[in-house]
Amino acid sequence: MKTTAKLISIIFHPLFIIGYVLILLLVMNPYLFIVNDEKARFLLIFNVFMLTVFFPLFSIFLMKMLDFIKSYEMEDKSERIGPLIATGVFYLWLFVNFKDNSSIPVSFSSFVLGSTIGLFLALMLNSFTKISLHTIGAGGLVSGLLLIKYFYSYETFFISLPFGTLQVSTTLVAILAMIISGLVGTSRLLLKAHDEYDVYAGYMVGIFSMLIAFKIMG
Repeated sequence: MKTTAKLISIIFHPLFIIGYVLILLLVMNPYLFIVNDEKARFLLIFNVFMLTVFFPLFSIFLMKMLDFIKSYEMEDKSERIGPLIATGVFYLWLFVNFKDNSSIPVSFSSFVLGSTIGLFLALMLNSFTKISLHTIGAGGLVSGLLLIKYFYSYETFFISLPFGTLQVSTTLVAILAMIISGLVGTSRLLLKAHDEYDVYAGYMVGIFSMLIAFKIMG
């Protein structure tokens, strides 16, 4: 059971959430992003990956090598301050570069802003509680997808398969995201990484952050 919980925690690590949403939006409607070919799409995904995954992880690696943090799990609240600040800077950089970029849809820029707000709220709350970053990401994923669905009227999309074209409901995607969100929270509890308060508080921060972001961008 713990092995499964660890696997879920890794696959749905909060650093991967922005990338997952980017890929989902590209599948839902590639014309949302004004990118003309596969190379341009790859560069977009690559740039987002570098700013939301590689550079934050590399920063954490350097902090570990310099003994600023004792472990990559960052079990003590004080150890999370440096990684949160570093990751927040990269998220903010991504948002600033995307918000006025005509090739990036408002729906994705809003999600990046929501993720950035959630991260800085986590930094502010870190002095009082070891809030779950995983459930902030999971809560943001669910609320972000629902807001994208209803604000921008995304009802269905098509996926090309070898045996034909599959029509997928965005409602189904949102339900799947809710199930994943529940699994993430359960996994953090099973691993004893957080207590119930930290997990539920994470969900609330993730949801609140997305509501604020879409209100600002809308």
